[in-house]
Amino acid sequence: MNTEKRIQTLSMQQIIDNLPVVVFEYTVKPDGSRDFTYLSASCEKILGIKRELLLSGSYPMKVFIHTDDWTEFEQQFDRVIAEVTQFKWEGRVFNANGETIWIEASCEPVQLPDGRITWSGVISDIGERKELEHKKHEADTRYREAATLFSELFNNSPMAIVLLDSEGNVKQVNRGFELLFGYTITELRGNSLNQFIVPQELESEGNDLNSLISAEQVVKIETTRLRRDDESVSVIIYGLPIHLEDKTIGIFGVYVDITDQKKIEEELKIRNSELDNFVYKVSHDLRAPLSSVLGLVNLAKMPGNDDNLSEYVKIIGDKVRQLDHFISDVLSHSKNLKMDVKTGAIDFDSIIRKTFQDLNYMHGADHVDLNLQITGPVFYSDPWRIGEIFRNLISNAIKYRKIRDEVCSVSIRVAVTTDAASIEFKDNGIGISPENLSRIFEMFYRASEQSEGSGLGLYIVRNAVEKLGGQLTVASKPGAGTTFQITLPNKADHSLY
Repeated sequence: MNTEKRIQTLSMQQIIDNLPVVVFEYTVKPDGSRDFTYLSASCEKILGIKRELLLSGSYPMKVFIHTDDWTEFEQQFDRVIAEVTQFKWEGRVFNANGETIWIEASCEPVQLPDGRITWSGVISDIGERKELEHKKHEADTRYREAATLFSELFNNSPMAIVLLDSEGNVKQVNRGFELLFGYTITELRGNSLNQFIVPQELESEGNDLNSLISAEQVVKIETTRLRRDDESVSVIIYGLPIHLEDKTIGIFGVYVDITDQKKIEEELKIRNSELDNFVYKVSHDLRAPLSSVLGLVNLAKMPGNDDNLSEYVKIIGDKVRQLDHFISDVLSHSKNLKMDVKTGAIDFDSIIRKTFQDLNYMHGADHVDLNLQITGPVFYSDPWRIGEIFRNLISNAIKYRKIRDEVCSVSIRVAVTTDAASIEFKDNGIGISPENLSRIFEMFYRASEQSEGSGLGLYIVRNAVEKLGGQLTVASKPGAGTTFQITLPNKADHSLY
């Protein structure tokens, strides 16, 4: 029987020694001394420390437990011994070669009859688990950083961004999208984006885009979309498919607002066209009076010419004056485009009356009946541009008067407030036909055969009003005169003098 027990004991010992853990027994005696009283043979394999060293007490725990973990271990271990409770701890230890090993120790106390208390348990190598936990922690950290970066980029991007599912329904939009199109995510989520922002005439384009992107094609297209208020917005759309395990699960769309860019492009086209027209008209209108003058000079020099030379001089004078007016208009146009707005107090009465005096040389100027009414506080704006506006309007009123009428009537009413000046300029001239009315502010456009001007006058007026931040409208009927309504902001807070 004793032999059988020994065999069982040896078998059990072999099993214990081959376990992938260290089986241990730690005993505290009544006198307070304490130490390992049993360690399985796997101690050296797992801990890298010979069990004889630990059992003999020549290798105290403070030596092999990691310095950074010792204080926490000691406090917990002393409390467990004092309270005779279960002990469970994980931390780092040094093996005999000074290498760090992660272990987990777990044991339960047993009170022996002789007063000793024995904690029996196991020590496990958790190095692989800790390495996996560390890798998982790093992966989680990278994921959180990437998710945070994406979230910040998505939400704070000035571009409009939308995330669609594979069916083209909205899953998420950023703040930029809400600002550009006027729809909130609450309104859009779960619905087809096309029904909100794609114009009816471009419905097939919207469907084709979704199909192309779903077919794993990256799409870039310049097109038009609608805001909530039905206002069109020019955009460049970038569409990218979102993949998961070789399957398209959604669409990532970016909308870049190029409305201002398109406006600038259109304005540039207009400016280039105006420049081409300007070069042609300037060269033509400069050459025409010079050619007339040169022709008259040659006539006067011809032998036997008995014509009245004073008549030639008069015609030459008219042509030179015409040339001077044209050059003056060209210079005014250039100055209006290039010169910064300079603000000062505007004396409407002085500017208007001086303009009439300066234009007194014009045929018919002496028959102008002026009705001038100015009310309100002091008005502040650009004196030179205000002068140019009235110079061109008054000049036109004189040029396009009714020839058969002896009196040209001009009524000017200026009503000033602290915010703005409202100017009504009305004449009783020949008026403007409906087909010409929409074009009178174009460069070099002449609406009447009666005109001998440069065709720049009203173009300069319009540009001057725009430079001053104002608004300009016109109403006219053939034979019933023309009325210009101008509203200009009062720049009292920006006065320079």
